[in-house]
Amino acid sequence: MPSPWSLALWSRVGNFRTSDLDKLLWDEKKVFEHWSHAASIVLTEDYPLHLSLMRRYPGSLSKSWGGWRDRARKFLAQHSELRKKILRELKRGPLQLNEFRDYAGGKRSADGWGFGSDLSTMLFHLQMKGEVMIVGHDRNRNIWGLPEQFLPRWVERKALSEEEAEREGTERSIRALGVASPSNINRYFLRGRYLNLKRALDGLMEESRIHRVHVEEFGGRGDLYVHDRDLSLLESLESDGWDPRMSLIAPFDNLLAVQEWTRRLFDFHYVHEQFLPEAKRKFGSFVLPILWGERFIGRLDPQMDRKDDRLVINSVHAEPGAPRDKEVASKVAETIERLGDFLGAKEIVYSGRVPSAWKNSLR
Repeated sequence: MPSPWSLALWSRVGNFRTSDLDKLLWDEKKVFEHWSHAASIVLTEDYPLHLSLMRRYPGSLSKSWGGWRDRARKFLAQHSELRKKILRELKRGPLQLNEFRDYAGGKRSADGWGFGSDLSTMLFHLQMKGEVMIVGHDRNRNIWGLPEQFLPRWVERKALSEEEAEREGTERSIRALGVASPSNINRYFLRGRYLNLKRALDGLMEESRIHRVHVEEFGGRGDLYVHDRDLSLLESLESDGWDPRMSLIAPFDNLLAVQEWTRRLFDFHYVHEQFLPEAKRKFGSFVLPILWGERFIGRLDPQMDRKDDRLVINSVHAEPGAPRDKEVASKVAETIERLGDFLGAKEIVYSGRVPSAWKNSLR
């Protein structure tokens, strides 16, 4: 399957040329790779926002990160010489992990980090601090470089203040989520790096940039917020003018980022089964939920066979109460065909179980 962000982008916008994404990343540099809520592609124009977090790292992490903040401080303090060596090497030019001299592939980190060697762990922390960044790829390998050598001249290098960064992150989270609780916001966009979320919410409320709302189905439990720009959407959502479309949602799409919120809004429970032992998997190893309009109606487990240019669908599962009519089945088949087109598959093969009501269309 393609990279997580390529698949997430396809879910949202449909077919696109991956070379265009590469152009935005490595030539025009309008976006860059960074660890935001997770490994992400973020807008370069937002560099001052991310730089605010970078310069304060690991102090920019909230208590929700558990012991990560203290462990990061300890690792950086204990390996200061390694940091100096890495930065000295990168001043000569970008490098892959295995191209660093003397310490390439160094000893495995004994600090409990999941990145392998001390070298790869340090590169992660330096990326979080904004001292290094990913400047390219060689197949699946990252190429590391220095921001001052990679970023365009037009990029603003003045970091937002802590308060400005939190306000910006809070607004963006609320707009992206539509309706959001403080817990949702805290785990979205800046994920776990809102050190004073209440201050940001109170300030935005005072300026009428956000508003509290009541959702009857939620029983009035806790504060919920909507952005001022989206108030007009509340009425339009009740109209009959919306033509729902069907999408396959990428496993790391933000729609699935806060699992309890996804359950609350859609009555849909999703587990990243690729991280489970095979015996514990229920739906497959790389499961894509099927979203039809505002309802999840199924899941499928696809696998791209590059040798024979085939998209193999290991299984398709319908959610309880999902529509079983021919029209919906045809839409599911068409959506899977669009995935095949995006991946360059010459053939789609259904190798496992499919819902009986959809069987005539999925073959």
